[in-house]
Amino acid sequence: MDGRDLVRSMKTVGSAGAAQGLRTVRAAWRRRRADAAGLPPRGAERARVPGPMREVEPGPGGGVLRFGRSELRVRVAVNGAVFWGWDGAGPEPSYALTGRCPEPDPRAVLEPDKEGGWRVVAERATVVVSRHGAIEVRTPGGVVLRRELPPRWWEPAGGGPARWAQRSEVAADARFFGLGGRAAGPRLREGTYRLGNTGPGRPLAPGDDPSSLTMPVQLVVADAGTHLVFHDSSWDGTVTLREGQEGAGSGHDRPGRSVLRMDGGPLRCWVAVGTPARVLLAWASLTGAPALPPVWALGHHHARSGAGDEQEVRRAVIDHQERDLPLDAVHLGVGHLAAHEPFTVDEERYPKLPVLAEELRRDGVRLVSAVVPSVPVSPGGAVYERGTGADFFVRSAAGPVVRGVAREGDVVFPDFTHAGARAWWGGLHEERLGQGFGGFWHDLDEPTSSAAFGSALPRSARHALEGRGGDHREGHNVYALCMARAAFEGVRTLAPEERPFVLSRSGWAGMQRYGGAWSGAVATGWPGLRASLSLVMGLGLCGVPYAGTDVGGVGGRPSPELYLRWFQLAAHLPLFRTYGGLRAGGGQAWEFGPQVLEHARVALAERRRLLPYFVTLAHLARRTGAPYVRPLWWSSPEERALRDCEDAFLLGDCLLVAPVLEPGADRRAVRLPRGRWYDVATERAYEGPGQVLLEAPPERIPVLARAGAVIPVRGEDGGPALEVWAPARGRTGGGLVVPDAGDGWAEPEIERYVSRGEGSRVVVEREVGGGVAEPSCPVRVRGLAEGAPGAVQT
Repeated sequence: MDGRDLVRSMKTVGSAGAAQGLRTVRAAWRRRRADAAGLPPRGAERARVPGPMREVEPGPGGGVLRFGRSELRVRVAVNGAVFWGWDGAGPEPSYALTGRCPEPDPRAVLEPDKEGGWRVVAERATVVVSRHGAIEVRTPGGVVLRRELPPRWWEPAGGGPARWAQRSEVAADARFFGLGGRAAGPRLREGTYRLGNTGPGRPLAPGDDPSSLTMPVQLVVADAGTHLVFHDSSWDGTVTLREGQEGAGSGHDRPGRSVLRMDGGPLRCWVAVGTPARVLLAWASLTGAPALPPVWALGHHHARSGAGDEQEVRRAVIDHQERDLPLDAVHLGVGHLAAHEPFTVDEERYPKLPVLAEELRRDGVRLVSAVVPSVPVSPGGAVYERGTGADFFVRSAAGPVVRGVAREGDVVFPDFTHAGARAWWGGLHEERLGQGFGGFWHDLDEPTSSAAFGSALPRSARHALEGRGGDHREGHNVYALCMARAAFEGVRTLAPEERPFVLSRSGWAGMQRYGGAWSGAVATGWPGLRASLSLVMGLGLCGVPYAGTDVGGVGGRPSPELYLRWFQLAAHLPLFRTYGGLRAGGGQAWEFGPQVLEHARVALAERRRLLPYFVTLAHLARRTGAPYVRPLWWSSPEERALRDCEDAFLLGDCLLVAPVLEPGADRRAVRLPRGRWYDVATERAYEGPGQVLLEAPPERIPVLARAGAVIPVRGEDGGPALEVWAPARGRTGGGLVVPDAGDGWAEPEIERYVSRGEGSRVVVEREVGGGVAEPSCPVRVRGLAEGAPGAVQT
């Protein structure tokens, strides 16, 4: 625990009740004492740099370069990603990678370069290492994308983990993205960003840092190309970014800079180069394909805070149904659980939960249960006794089990970096599955100090780390990742015919393998609305495509206008979740007046109409790593104006969504990528690239469709249909459709469609093998002259 955690803990006094606040402060001092005793003081340190190159040993896909005070391992993998590690670090073990790392590319060979350096030439990138340890990543044409200066280490004289720093330079025109889910962004400007998952102790707003979803993953976009860089160390650290500046006239360019400082861990790195789509594909091949959510998870979720009871849940569902607001899932917060058993439902308030769950399931509504990692200290409690007997709880450096503080009193924490603890915890989900729950929502899984709970682990706490052993400094950032893995693998074993639904507030690189991300509490207000988009887009660029925030935010009562604009944005995000109950903020559409209710009903109807498109995007994300929500520069990163556009996004390849992010706006400027775009409300066509001014009345936000797009939608009869937007004259279009029955593990075939204009007709064909066939469902053509329906030939 550091001073920042102590300050956050002390702030809880008065805000969470005096008794709870005092318990939290005592727990904070307890953690502080544990760290003072369990972590040796750093004392004097020795600074070290690699020194001059001494010898080279070629190997598969690259080789080992030995310097005076370190050695560098370079390897190009068959998927085109480049790995390098200092001080003998290899790609494994790693919590980010899925399974074993890719095989080396046999075509990549280490060979001499000029001025005493060496290089590895691969298909997608060239890696050049200078004789003093600087590393350059170049395009196949020789343009430098990134230059890593020789690293520096600070080693304690008495032994222990070394701190290190890696300074990097990128092109003057480059823009930074990523670092997980950030309230500031999605373009990351000059500043320092912390790499330690934490709850801020208050609702998140732009400028707040860090977040509960940090990752040392940068996506850098420049004229010369796009690259992703991942420094694979789970320790706490910071990244300081500074964008470059191009010289005017005969002036010199100032490169962009990144300085990464880590408190420990290996100095190792992966880099992928190419188009944004190719980079994310390589990243997914390294860290794992995103988990495929069940179809109901792509619908409308509603979260209930507070304790509540069965009748309140029924009432919430009926309230939505009576107002023609279709609902697909209800999330129950931790208040629905028994006080001292983390997997047992409170039977006094939920005496017949399986009956309720079955009733709701018949109406198409699933129940989702909140799960927290803390286990109440309750002698005689089944979970506490079993975990204690098997030694599955995190221990301090001195030996005893670490105790934290939660609302119900003292708690202990499972060690999710222990394979046995994960299997045990995953098996505990059987009880909730038996109660009828269809999914799980992980909250407070950082774990760190928070205003309401104060639960935290000291940095000196011991973890198994898959048998390697270590402390919480290394295990903190991957704690929630391993918790999500435990739930995902447990539910998949217990219910093998269904796709697990696991939603996490915290996580790390690779978390997409086990489910999606919920951003936690985002502050109510217009800045919070903008932060919601930044969080979701940033996570998508780090390989987590299924994410969302709570409509309306937390910490205040949104105005009707803000709530409606938040609802309209969320209806176009992967996770669409509203909430109500005892928590301040948020709300339900009918609480803001009949006009908001009517416009929210329209937005929700459009979300349900587009559900087949979201299903297709989910399958494509699983196969390619491409996020549902993409920045406008996704297909044309060379367009600088698009790189600076942060208030709109692409939903897949076919739609452009421009949410209203400011109060009082009834129209807004929208920057268009290259090509023809149709306003889906008016069917008026606009040509890009350029900027246009579109109407944004209260009932809708601007949404545009790409000319030629073939979009799967739900037809008027409820069955599948295709919405085709007329291609520009002389051009063709198309789209992909992935049908899905709703659950299970079958891999449906991708249907590929092509559209083209022939005189006054639009021809739509489905590609089958080497030929074409008729579309498999009805087709509606839009975007023809004056909006009239056009003839369709297949």
